[in-house]
Amino acid sequence: MASSAKSFLADAGYGEQELDANSALMELDKGLRSGKLGEQCEAVVRFPRLFQKYPFPILINSAFLKLADVFRVGNNFLRLCVLKVTQQSEKHLEKILNVDEFVKRVFSVIHSNDPVARAITLRMLGSMASIIPERKNAHHSIRQSLDSHDNVEVEAAIFAAANFSAQSKDFAVGICNKISEMIQGLATPVDLKLKLIPILQHMHHDASLASSSRQLLQQLVTSYPSTKMVIVTLHTFTLLAASSLVDIPKQIQLLLQYLKNDPRKAVKRLAIQDLKLLANKTPHTWSRENIQALCESALHTPYDSLKMGMLSVLSTLSGTIAIKQYFSSAPGTAATAARSFDLVKLAQECCYHTNRGIAAHGVRILTNISASCQEKDLLPLEQDAVFGLEALLVLCSQDDSPGAQATLKITLTCMVKLVKCRPHLSQSVVESLLTELQSAQDNARILMCHCLAAIAMQLPVLADGMLGDLMDLYKLIGQSATDKKQELLVSLATVIFVSSQKALSTEIKTVIKQQLENASNGWTAYRIARQASRMGNHDMARELYQSLLTQVASEHFYFWLNSLKEFSHAEQCLTGLQEDNYSSALSCIAEALKSYHKGIASLTAASTPLNPLSFQCGFVKLRIDLLQAFSQLICTCNSLKTSPPPAIATTIAMTSGNDLQRCGRISNQARMKHSMEEFRNLATRYGDLYQSSFDADSATLRNVELQQQSCLLISHAIEALILDPESASFQEYSSNGTAHVESEYERRMMSVFNHVLEEVESLNRKYAPVSYLASNTCLCNAVIALLKVPLSFQRYFFQKLQSTSIKLALSPSPRNPAEPIAVQNNQQLALKVEGVVQHGSKPGLFRKIQSVCLNVSSVLQSKSGQDYKIPIDNMTNEMEQRVEPHNDYFSTQFLLNFVILGTHNITVESSVIDSNGIVWKTGPKTTIFVKSLEDPYSQQVRLQQQQGQPPSQQQQQRTAYSRF
Repeated sequence: MASSAKSFLADAGYGEQELDANSALMELDKGLRSGKLGEQCEAVVRFPRLFQKYPFPILINSAFLKLADVFRVGNNFLRLCVLKVTQQSEKHLEKILNVDEFVKRVFSVIHSNDPVARAITLRMLGSMASIIPERKNAHHSIRQSLDSHDNVEVEAAIFAAANFSAQSKDFAVGICNKISEMIQGLATPVDLKLKLIPILQHMHHDASLASSSRQLLQQLVTSYPSTKMVIVTLHTFTLLAASSLVDIPKQIQLLLQYLKNDPRKAVKRLAIQDLKLLANKTPHTWSRENIQALCESALHTPYDSLKMGMLSVLSTLSGTIAIKQYFSSAPGTAATAARSFDLVKLAQECCYHTNRGIAAHGVRILTNISASCQEKDLLPLEQDAVFGLEALLVLCSQDDSPGAQATLKITLTCMVKLVKCRPHLSQSVVESLLTELQSAQDNARILMCHCLAAIAMQLPVLADGMLGDLMDLYKLIGQSATDKKQELLVSLATVIFVSSQKALSTEIKTVIKQQLENASNGWTAYRIARQASRMGNHDMARELYQSLLTQVASEHFYFWLNSLKEFSHAEQCLTGLQEDNYSSALSCIAEALKSYHKGIASLTAASTPLNPLSFQCGFVKLRIDLLQAFSQLICTCNSLKTSPPPAIATTIAMTSGNDLQRCGRISNQARMKHSMEEFRNLATRYGDLYQSSFDADSATLRNVELQQQSCLLISHAIEALILDPESASFQEYSSNGTAHVESEYERRMMSVFNHVLEEVESLNRKYAPVSYLASNTCLCNAVIALLKVPLSFQRYFFQKLQSTSIKLALSPSPRNPAEPIAVQNNQQLALKVEGVVQHGSKPGLFRKIQSVCLNVSSVLQSKSGQDYKIPIDNMTNEMEQRVEPHNDYFSTQFLLNFVILGTHNITVESSVIDSNGIVWKTGPKTTIFVKSLEDPYSQQVRLQQQQGQPPSQQQQQRTAYSRF
């Protein structure tokens, strides 16, 4: 709970932040100017932390200039510290504003008589290559230093040459011949050649350069057959091909040739490593002949380590498009030929190998073939895969070593994949898992429980059969309170919750609580309660939260647990709903709302400035409003029963052309219309919550989407049955049955949606127009059916695995946030917007930022002076720009007009666009004030006109000149 709250910088204004940054920089500057070497070094190494905390250019520029001064005048140890800081802060280098001054101070050391100082300077220049790729003086110094007689300097020059070659085409073209001469020169020592060769991997800027580099590497491979030389050359060859793309098929053939013909194991290992790299990067370039050659090598090699490497490449390829090409381009029919393929033979042979790693790759290949070639009759292969998986499961579940656990993870992943694409195999897989669960080690049991939960989520039919075995095992878990036992308690409880699709029986609850009392700590109980909330077992969750209330150390955690207890109680109240019993439904909803209101008060008290719980508060407020809307709808339907429309209501509606007359009284019409609009408004708010949850996992987003769809469904049903039956369309609300359902909650919600849609559609078809009694019954039953599905509180409600935030800085920016910036009304304001993207510990886990959308708008707050007739275009500013962040930094400018005199409020709002092109309204929103003042000349002219004096010719002329 505490760990999920990542501490970011406080949302202070830019002026305030800049002040803090200045004081931090001054403190470090004091250390730099100290006479003691230790204090100077300490100040230098603290700079990366400063950059991380205040990542805006104004500070970074000043800091790097100070570091450059230290580099220029300090000793070699200080220079080395500055070099390390520069390399650690590489992504901040492009924020240096005075690049020329920075380079000038650093470059002055290149003329030193000390070769170590020159070497550090060359490494410093190499580290800065991204911001000075075309500096000719740096290029010249690197070329000169390659001819130095000092080894340290030459190695530094090689480092710099590699970095500049990657950034600059001109440098790469110019240095290529020099590198070639040095490599082929007899005077160059072999160890230096080994360091020079990797520079050639960067010669991919154009086709001719890449081609000449490949020819040189080809000569080197044949001319220098020593092991080290061949390994370095082949690896450089592969990296060059991977970057230039055109020569990948040739490179695969070359590597396969070395794998087959070269007797040295080190060369074979390098070939396998590079083949794996190319299999991951470009699987589509692998032909059937390539895969066949690799299979033959694997079949004939006597060494297990090499066989495992080759199988690793093949298992990578088997999960990609390459496997389909392998089978589709084969002669003969697939059904007869499938078993005779070398790849299949190899996989079947390896499934029961004594080496666990080889066996794991074998079953993974068979699983991937079964999953990707579903149109083929591969029944024998499926059976082989299942038997191989079961054998590995038995072998690895008894072994506690890290290697066995890694193999078990691969095995269980393959099981889930196989069951997903071949459901008829699920029964045997689940039985083998349950059997092994009894005797396995604790580490293995935890992983097997995760696997069982994944299978039960996909195939709920299997879940009921697991429950007895799982409960037996839960009772057998020892009384020890070790970490593994605690983890196992949570994993087993999760599987039990998934398996018991309906409410938990009293016996199950008693067993779980008893075990928690005996052998668990509070954190384990909280995790089990959290899983119960996710699976919709709110009764169990409420009891666990209640028991934990007195075990927490801070009042924020107390309020958090209390709010969860109230929410669980509220959802528990809704489980007693029954169809056609509307008065009971209203009392259940009222009871639930009472608990929800208590819960939201506790939740608000649990929030802190660093962890504001905005998603949780938004989600719960929407749930409260949704329950109130449901309650209001049932009341409206009941009032229609107590005061039904007159018998001639339909005739009146047809005569007047107003279909709402069918509802009877005006109040009933208005309430129905208001109810429909309320549900549409709720759907829009759920959409806004979805768009603001950039860091949420897919299950949480799907949950929000389902809530939105339930609002749209009810609004559609009201429109179709009561307000406007003719124009209501069913097509846009029809569910797509092809979508894969991920959870039991989603499955049940989709089932209710389909049922309600069918009811509404059948009523419309059979009884047109629909009687008010039938429509009321249908609407109330739809509400009750939706509320009977227990709400799932998904992961993002409890835990934030990905954390992304944006910090904006505007310039010009006032020192005091309430103070406006003065601008003359005949000038435009150039507003510069800078921003940094800040990440938590797992950046890009669910989605990544492709670009940032900045929206600038201005609103006139208070007007001063006379009203002029001004074109409407000049009255407002509405602008939008998209910027792509580079190294998590972006910057852009806007030109704004303020023709109308007065105070204007400028709002800058940012939203992000992910790699799929979806817009997320993440914020933040920053506001500054601008005061538009009348320019002096216009003011003077106006004052003179008011006094009745025409402006003098001389004065007019002077003002005109001064303006230009």
